[in-house]
Amino acid sequence: MTAPELRAAVWKKSSYSGGSESQCVEVADLAAAPFAGLRGIRDSKNPEGPALLIPKGSFANFVTAVKAGGFEV
Repeated sequence: MTAPELRAAVWKKSSYSGGSESQCVEVADLAAAPFAGLRGIRDSKNPEGPALLIPKGSFANFVTAVKAGGFEV
């Protein structure tokens, strides 16, 4: 999915990004059809580029696993 189809979305960065950093992942809670029930994920360096869309439940499971140390960084 490309950014033009998602312009109405409100994209958020992590509070850990420092606010002015441009090297972050942004996440949007998509509510409008046909994207209802999905989360959008994109690169803040390229907001007009592609976005990954995944079900909200899958995103929540991923975040829970990261917080629990389920991935080596």
